[in-house]
Amino acid sequence: MKRILVCLLLSVFTTLSWAQGDRDKVLDRVTEAGTVMNEIMAAPDRGIPEEILGSAECIAVVPSMLKGGFIVGAAYGKGMASCKTSNGWSAPAFFRVEGGSVGFQIGGQAVDLVMVIMNERGMRALLSSKFKLGADASVAAGPVGRHAEGATDWKMRAQVLTYSRARGVFAGVSLNGAVIKQDRDDTRAFYGRMVGYRALLTGVHPAPADANPFLETLRRYAPVTAAEAPKPATEKQANKQ
Repeated sequence: MKRILVCLLLSVFTTLSWAQGDRDKVLDRVTEAGTVMNEIMAAPDRGIPEEILGSAECIAVVPSMLKGGFIVGAAYGKGMASCKTSNGWSAPAFFRVEGGSVGFQIGGQAVDLVMVIMNERGMRALLSSKFKLGADASVAAGPVGRHAEGATDWKMRAQVLTYSRARGVFAGVSLNGAVIKQDRDDTRAFYGRMVGYRALLTGVHPAPADANPFLETLRRYAPVTAAEAPKPATEKQANKQ
């Protein structure tokens, strides 16, 4: 009997240790996402233009997305997204990005990826908790610099603008065809239970203090004004959507 009890206690302890380890990894990723935004915006002449951040519906960051291959490339990364709500930027929703690109490419690297969702259609695609770039939402490379007056494509057609910061050498980088879907494991690790994408991104579920390393950078570079904030949603409405 004692042996069984000891085994059960060891099993519980091991499970809790694994769960805490998973949560620590997610917390590190939240901090990294904030660092990525801070570092990109630290050089305004090469950062994301103010007009684009001001017009964004949602912003997603993937720290250290892995890309690599020979002839056929592949991409994989984990990140988080937040959308504008009546109370400011929403609690982060965790996702995975998976995809491939075909072309002449060689080598491999890790890149920091930022995706800016520009309009309601792009936001609806994100809220679906699984969508394909280029199919469910149009995607284009975003302009860089302090301002974006001379670049009109982002206003006219792009639903998702993408930015990447390379840490190595790679050719043929493309996000067309990449699939983005909710990371249920990271969601459970961070919130302690499964929370739906809509409840998070529409502001129904409050943002915990642990999300601040990421959310504070969004508040700094893309503050939400009362005029542009969406109307608040109830949990019932979020579940229906």
